[in-house]
Amino acid sequence: MRRLLYDLAALIARLALGVILLAHGWQKANTGFEAVAADFAGAGTPAPRLAAAFTMLTEFGAGSLIILGLLTPLAGAMIAAVMLGAFVFVHGRRGVFVTSGGFELVAALGSAALLLATAGAGRFSLDHLIFGRRRERRLRESETLGGYVPPIATQPPPAPAAEARQQPPIPSVPPAEGHPPSESRPTHGEDAGR
Repeated sequence: MRRLLYDLAALIARLALGVILLAHGWQKANTGFEAVAADFAGAGTPAPRLAAAFTMLTEFGAGSLIILGLLTPLAGAMIAAVMLGAFVFVHGRRGVFVTSGGFELVAALGSAALLLATAGAGRFSLDHLIFGRRRERRLRESETLGGYVPPIATQPPPAPAAEARQQPPIPSVPPAEGHPPSESRPTHGEDAGR
């Protein structure tokens, strides 16, 4: 049930975000590229022509992708980047409220885009239709098989070679004075307390 609620909420958020972005892209297209670039330059945006082109492309392209739920992480990241630029160069210094040119709209749109980019478009999306079913099948298979563990991780390390385990022979020690040589003298590896 919880997943279904997320899927519905993500669909609603994608539709709302996408429509708003398409409307802003359409507004900029009707204004004209040169006028939009001049507005960006007037706001102090670096590389205003490049920023205007990226913004218009993002509002149309990423706005459409968000509605479809296609390539949502990429589209969401693009939108979040545009909204961050709008916050930094235009709206951040004008307060909160949009009536005074504040940042509330760009913050809301950027946050929604970031959420969709990280949490996903939900099951009512082309991302799920194309990529999600394959991912779910792989997850089910790994759960059925108990997860894949490479064989190397389950095998004990190999024992060292027999030659490496042998210790060098202990040199013979001549018998101490007053003690006859004996076969039962303790050697290096035997218990000396016998």
